[in-house]
Amino acid sequence: MASLPPNAHVSSHPCLQAKLSQLRSAATGSKEVQALVHDIALMVGYEALASGLQAQESGTDKSPLGYTYTTTTTFPPPPRISLVPILRSGLSMIPALSALLPAPVPVHHLGLYREKSTLQPVEYYNNLPYHSPTPANPDASGPAELAIIVDPIIATGATACAAIDTLKDWGVKRIIVCAVLATEEGLNRACSEWVEGVQVWAGGCDKEVDGKGMIKPGLGDIGDRLFLTIGK
Repeated sequence: MASLPPNAHVSSHPCLQAKLSQLRSAATGSKEVQALVHDIALMVGYEALASGLQAQESGTDKSPLGYTYTTTTTFPPPPRISLVPILRSGLSMIPALSALLPAPVPVHHLGLYREKSTLQPVEYYNNLPYHSPTPANPDASGPAELAIIVDPIIATGATACAAIDTLKDWGVKRIIVCAVLATEEGLNRACSEWVEGVQVWAGGCDKEVDGKGMIKPGLGDIGDRLFLTIGK
């Protein structure tokens, strides 16, 4: 593997690599694809959040034996964290990342597709709350302190960069990108989009994409495999 930037992280966990190998197989059916993506997302997310979050005391409670203990949450706290799946395949990673966090967090969806001739991303859906709280509208949601982008594939990196730019414009302070598989080009491109604000975590890394922008050997069209729309 070529030298990667310091804000790129590729897992070397042997169990993850074994599951990634199973996910690559054309013989793996949709149900197994869903389970493998969930498992790999859990492993990638575990590593990413261990690095990107800190433990913070949040009060006291009592154990079943009546002993008082100090409770712990994360910093940033869950209300200041947002999960941002890239539609549609990013939805498959949300349950895993949500399960790792100590409390529910907002989920903001971004719809991006690659235009076939240029392979450039086109945004077709965005439900980020753009309005910050004001005295007249105290319940409005402002930008998260930490946004966690989830998308199984980082191929050319163009979609990841578009999502990073959108969230940076929204006002987030930091971004973690979690992917199942990336390419060297995609990692370098995503990591260079906002060097001081972005950390990218992937379960594996292949060298390149083909002429259609698909990773070699890759996972195929993971969205089609997840949602049984192969041949559409």
